[in-house]
Amino acid sequence: MNLQPLLDALDLQEDAARALADDLRTQIDGLQTRLREAEMHLEHLAITRTTVTGLADRLPNVAPDRYGPRTSAKPSATNCCQRTSKAPAPS
Repeated sequence: MNLQPLLDALDLQEDAARALADDLRTQIDGLQTRLREAEMHLEHLAITRTTVTGLADRLPNVAPDRYGPRTSAKPSATNCCQRTSKAPAPS
């Protein structure tokens, strides 16, 4: 019985599995790098939040001006489509 064709087929499958494993390791390395960057960004945001809230307690209370935070993220129905430019409307 000639086992060589079977061994050759096993070699091909082994090579393909090894290539797949190498590719997956490369992808995992890239994902681990991206995960570390995302976690570091989250940590920086948490530090920023802590700093800002700590400083907010020290600010004097002043009435909000026109540049203060909006009470709603949605634009007002009355001014959502008004033109603010003095230039003539395109025809």
